[in-house]
Amino acid sequence: MGDTRRILIVDDEPSMREMLAIMLRKEGYAIETAEGRVAAAAALARAPADAVITDVRLGDGDGIEILRHVKAASPETVVIVMTAYGSTETAVAALKLGAHDYLVKPFDVDELKIVLRNALERQRLQEENRILKAEFRSRAGLDRILGVSPAMTALFEMIRSVASTTSTVLITGESGTGKELVAKALHAQSPRQGAPFVSVNCGALTETLLESELFGHVRGAFTDAHQSRKGLFEAAHRGTLFLDEVGETTPAMQVKLLRALQEKRIRRVGGTEETEVDVRIIAATNRSLEQLVAEGRFREDLFYRLSVIPIRLPPLRERREDVPLLAAHFLERFAREMGKGVTHLSEEALARLQVHDWPGNVRELENVMERAVALETSPVVLPERLPRDLGRPRPAASGAVEPHEGFDLDAYLRDEEARLLRLALEKGAGDRSQAARLLGVSARSLRYLIGKHQLGEA
Repeated sequence: MGDTRRILIVDDEPSMREMLAIMLRKEGYAIETAEGRVAAAAALARAPADAVITDVRLGDGDGIEILRHVKAASPETVVIVMTAYGSTETAVAALKLGAHDYLVKPFDVDELKIVLRNALERQRLQEENRILKAEFRSRAGLDRILGVSPAMTALFEMIRSVASTTSTVLITGESGTGKELVAKALHAQSPRQGAPFVSVNCGALTETLLESELFGHVRGAFTDAHQSRKGLFEAAHRGTLFLDEVGETTPAMQVKLLRALQEKRIRRVGGTEETEVDVRIIAATNRSLEQLVAEGRFREDLFYRLSVIPIRLPPLRERREDVPLLAAHFLERFAREMGKGVTHLSEEALARLQVHDWPGNVRELENVMERAVALETSPVVLPERLPRDLGRPRPAASGAVEPHEGFDLDAYLRDEEARLLRLALEKGAGDRSQAARLLGVSARSLRYLIGKHQLGEA
């Protein structure tokens, strides 16, 4: 099977140029020839070559100058140097400057074929590797996190600045803001990018299953443990372990996590031996861990261990200027996947997207755009393709407070919290357990709120 790669042959002997050109064209290469340094430079200016085969001694210079020129302009181009017998010092110098190999004249043409074929195969594999790495960065790096708002610009800078560290990161944000994308970006930008990125949703598993998932188990540890199994800590060795919804873990599991983080050693369920692990932890939650700590539902020491570097993801309503960019991205993606000729949003449809509050954040916008593209029959997404209540103003509650010049949001929220607290205590007739139930908080949180608002023993 022929190779259509372009080869430039540089030699001041016409017979040598012709012989090599005929031989390599039979191999299926596209061949161009040049008699010297100037002609070679002109040929490379017209079109790049995949490989250059050049003699060291030329009528208007030498092949070393060509080698320098090629490697400066295109480092990936293969250069093979031909040299006369007894000029090995020149050949060694060529290798140091980046030549792939050298051949001593007279040489066997089959040897040249093998050297060239191997060099081009290596070049092809390197190109594929670059493409795969670029695709990985596109899937897991910053390329997948879209935004031009100040909040997102600050987020990108934060990711770049902390990715190279080994510190534990706690990502907070509402559901649908893209916490796992940020975790993957941190991993992809870090020195650990070549090692595994392993994720687990702590809220999706029972305590027993989560412990086995994280730490592994030995054979016979429980009924279905027919063989020993590595846990995710071991699977992520030298890489990154992403603990999503870490706020859903039980107190017993929090103790085990804390021990693993402190000692960097884990013990499989049912086992006695400890295994050392080198894992960077990135945790995420859509709940306030501070509030859970105040309520006694999350260990304070684990919270501080996890939140060495806190990263907050802004909800979509706080970065509305990103909505058009995200909507266009999702529209293009779904149109391509569905094979539809939908190209853009109408002005009215875009206006409705921009005024919507997006309680489901970017995930909700993605779902809305998928639905719109699926339903649309014209090149333009019309407002009728959007959910009926999307972007519609909600009726204001009777007596609702609206922001105004000089409005103090912190003071208003503080007063409103105190009012509701007094009301709950009154309705509970002094029964704090009843008041806590009415407010949907724990007894510990209620005590904290009473002290905060200095309500004494009310």
